[in-house]
Amino acid sequence: MYNVVGVRFKKAGKIYYFDPAVYLLEKGQHVIVETARGVEFGKVVVPMKQVGEKDVVLPLKQVLRPADERDKIQVEENQLESKRAFDLANQKIVEHKLDMKLVDVEYTFDRNKIIFYFTAEGRVDFRELVKDLAAIFRTRIELRQIGVRDEAKLLGGIGPCGRMLCCSTFLGDFDPVSIKMAKDQNLSLNPTKISGICGRLMCCLKYENDDYESAKEGMPDIGELTMTPDGYGKVIGINVLERILQVYLEEQERTAEYSLDEILDCEKNFI
Repeated sequence: MYNVVGVRFKKAGKIYYFDPAVYLLEKGQHVIVETARGVEFGKVVVPMKQVGEKDVVLPLKQVLRPADERDKIQVEENQLESKRAFDLANQKIVEHKLDMKLVDVEYTFDRNKIIFYFTAEGRVDFRELVKDLAAIFRTRIELRQIGVRDEAKLLGGIGPCGRMLCCSTFLGDFDPVSIKMAKDQNLSLNPTKISGICGRLMCCLKYENDDYESAKEGMPDIGELTMTPDGYGKVIGINVLERILQVYLEEQERTAEYSLDEILDCEKNFI
């Protein structure tokens, strides 16, 4: 077993685990840690706990120290410099006539690297841009192309529900979302109704998907023939939550609704 603390570097970023070393760290406390990107400033979101070897990526990096007021001032200064870097980088993008959209700029805590996040339709040859930026900022430059979902996560906004975007407030990772989830939940397949502001399927389609899949167990599919109290019919609609089936009775040329229990009882009696 390993003692770990969970640290986030952004509000809704992924949680990374570190060895707390000799420090007794509490949730909400800021820390300085060493990452693959260099020395970083993060926030403890999971207090110290023990986990098995399968739950961590070894070797665990140690927390260097708890953050102090000077570190917090450094972070604020970095954020101000990031805004300046954003404006300068945008000017250079225009000068080089590059087909790309700058989304965000981020300094690492120790200013050993500056990262420019951008979106683009395809690949972009930004070699000359990197040379210009390196000459201006005199530090390591990284340009990172991101997708539209990552762009929404970085920028934030208000979703169709009227709440702040899930991805920018609490979702650490993006779960796969498919059109089948919308179908299973009997939602309108109009893209404007089931898409978020990023233009992709809304992340919240995933939230209730497991419950719908469980509720559908044992229910006939649409188009399937089934026995009803009034004879055989074809299932043409399903209310998953209320467990009601809409059935077209061909011989009687009418449509009727039955509970799943009624259908199952008929099938048992028929067998």
